[in-house]
Amino acid sequence: MASNRLHARELGIFLRARRNRLRPQDVGLEPSGRRKVAGLRREELALLAGLSTDYYQRMEQGREVRPSDDLLDALATALKLDEEERRHLFALADAVRRGAPEVRGDEEVVPDATRHLLHSLSTPAYVLGRHLDVLAWNTMAEALLGDPSDAQPPQRNMLMALFLDPEVRFRCAHWESTAVEYIGMLRATVAADPSHPRGTAIVGELSIRSTEFRRLWDRYDVRAPVQGTKTFRHREIGEITLDWATYPLPGGPGPVLMVYTAEPGTAEAEKLALLGVLHQNRRSRS
Repeated sequence: MASNRLHARELGIFLRARRNRLRPQDVGLEPSGRRKVAGLRREELALLAGLSTDYYQRMEQGREVRPSDDLLDALATALKLDEEERRHLFALADAVRRGAPEVRGDEEVVPDATRHLLHSLSTPAYVLGRHLDVLAWNTMAEALLGDPSDAQPPQRNMLMALFLDPEVRFRCAHWESTAVEYIGMLRATVAADPSHPRGTAIVGELSIRSTEFRRLWDRYDVRAPVQGTKTFRHREIGEITLDWATYPLPGGPGPVLMVYTAEPGTAEAEKLALLGVLHQNRRSRS
């Protein structure tokens, strides 16, 4: 039952964040009088979705209601959710209705075969755990983003580095969009197991130490991309734009291998090769 209450609370947080995102004019309502809330009022959203204000309020308060699929469809339409947000809404509601098992498992381990593959790659790559912990990396990843071994194991986390490490922040050319992307990934993990101690620890520490994290976390953006493009700054080679993709390790859900690549024969590929040479020379000197 405790797990159900946590999932119900997570559902309420998501609904409230999405309601606050909408303005009356976004849904065809005329704003009237002075408003105490930035977004829609609860009663306005309930009216749009065709349910009672009391029932919707209970959902936002994290009380254990069990909405039907039809009701969820109506809410998703009223909130103007995109496909990814809609899937997230249904996943949260399903966890409340059925009681989702805790996704704890054993300590996250990187198989030897994955480590061999990682170090055979001539392009930046690392293994990320469910909560974005950096579990393993190769020398090209060090060259691109710095050496994770400079931090203590509990701090070897991609999200913590983005918000708390000035050098990592400098190297991410489009810092906020990268932060939103990783927050979306962590949001999905936390929603699946809200009481996991690692997720609680990361969110707690970042909430205390970073006002920017609190602002972006409260937006409740839901994004779990598996590929894309990122631009990095490097003090020796300037800016470099790389494609990236994630590959789940066998036996998931769990850690993923994240690999950055450049199209062969392009200027970005030349920069990547130069980055590797410079980093190797630096390692040889030290």
